[in-house]
Amino acid sequence: MKVLFIGDGAAKLYPADVVGNKAANLAHMAALGLPVPPAFVLPIELCAAIAKGEPGAKQQLAEGLDEGLAFLERVTGKAFGDRRRPLLVSVRSGAARSMPGMLDTVLDVGGTPDAVRGLIRATGNPHFAHDCRRRFLESYGSVVLGIAPEDFAAPLKALLAAEGVTQEQDLDCEALERLAATYQQAVEEARGLSADNPGQDLRAAAEAVYLSWMSERARTYRKIEHLEDLQGTAVMVQAMIFGNHNARSGAGVAFSRDPSTGRPEPVIDVLFASQGEDVVSGRRNPDTEEAIARLLPQVDSALRAALQTLEREFRDVQDVEFTIEDGKLWLLQTRVAKRTPDAAVRLAIDFVKEGLITSAEALHRIAGIDLQNLARKTLVGVGAAAGQGKGASTGIAVGRVAFDSVNAARLAESGEPVILVRPNINTADVGGFAACAGILAAVGGRTAHAALVARQLGKPCIVGCAALEVDPAQQKARLAEHDLHEGDWLSLDGESGQVFLGRGEVTVEAPQAELAEISRWKEAKADPQPVA
Repeated sequence: MKVLFIGDGAAKLYPADVVGNKAANLAHMAALGLPVPPAFVLPIELCAAIAKGEPGAKQQLAEGLDEGLAFLERVTGKAFGDRRRPLLVSVRSGAARSMPGMLDTVLDVGGTPDAVRGLIRATGNPHFAHDCRRRFLESYGSVVLGIAPEDFAAPLKALLAAEGVTQEQDLDCEALERLAATYQQAVEEARGLSADNPGQDLRAAAEAVYLSWMSERARTYRKIEHLEDLQGTAVMVQAMIFGNHNARSGAGVAFSRDPSTGRPEPVIDVLFASQGEDVVSGRRNPDTEEAIARLLPQVDSALRAALQTLEREFRDVQDVEFTIEDGKLWLLQTRVAKRTPDAAVRLAIDFVKEGLITSAEALHRIAGIDLQNLARKTLVGVGAAAGQGKGASTGIAVGRVAFDSVNAARLAESGEPVILVRPNINTADVGGFAACAGILAAVGGRTAHAALVARQLGKPCIVGCAALEVDPAQQKARLAEHDLHEGDWLSLDGESGQVFLGRGEVTVEAPQAELAEISRWKEAKADPQPVA
């Protein structure tokens, strides 16, 4: 097994079927001179051996991690778990085809008590250091040890209430220390953390990421997307860039064009004083690009320039994860953006007009879309909106309310359309996404991993609906002043983000101009060779 390096100054390109789509594109970005944190990759070939427990697989894993860590320490000038200049890393997955949010990630690995002291010494910011420790314990505990999310959520909720704040970043340093101690206790009870042996923690994290290939949600996604031929995931270990460092730091996701409508404008979400999982998890409502432009205009300009570079290089709409550390932009990932069928058609036409692709390539990209059923739908007879959120995936959906994936599938089997109503948008609900006609979530952003999946499946989706309160345990919700129960009718407008009570009527209009353009391509027997 060969360990592969990214960020050593050499312009290297790696095949996605060896290192995974994520690492291949990261290496591509580094070759373009874009700001990419250094990383190393353990290839896909090791995934099956780890999953099957083959003799020698764990030894290969350990040796590869040791070799890779030596590289990261050399290029960063830091030492893993050190009490003076600590190196913390993320452990990420990456299949040959993008599977957004379906595989696991462990962040802030190396965040030991010694490393906390080192971060305080290096930055003079104890709040930041203890926040990294808290995040490591939660990430490691959830992914590696299988601790239930509520075991972390419950003490956090209680502490926020006691301190009179609403979000983790508003906690003071002392409160963060108490929270980390509570998380530490939960982890110790699970008997999995070696607090003074970060190397052991790294090996356990890498093994867990490999094993996430066989998780239920990953298998369900591969079945839905017909990706059963994929051979596994790679593991990429990357030097941490800290979006939680200070008020001039943050994490976000940016699309080079709107993947829901196809409009030629970037779609950018960001959370300041946060790390990437805060954005893509769907558990919080992010800010828009306006916040970056207002607080860090140079970062906004650099991000827009990078989006344009990547779109031209890959000749398609890009989905980019980024982190800002103390006013400096870093790019962590790029991939071809998931999009709605309507957006796919509009984007194909625009890219042909802009000379990025030929009409033959455009026809290939939309080959899986049923053009006869492509339509612009409008809701009528619904009255005033009962709620307003953000449209994460366009389209109209009318259906009966279900509060979890199991009940969504059950209602759908009866032949009724279903609206899946959730507290937040989460990739664990992918089975429910496939069964439902539309998705409504009280919390979440347009760029959350689950929103990407909704677009890919062509399901209208509204997130961040502030008027919605959901109690899935009691199988009920409240929308503004109205109670919602399973089986009630709801109507969603995925473009405007409006939510309506009752069963609206839908009018349909075919996109004649777009269909005529596609017909012209076919009649002209377009050149089958794409632009080089």
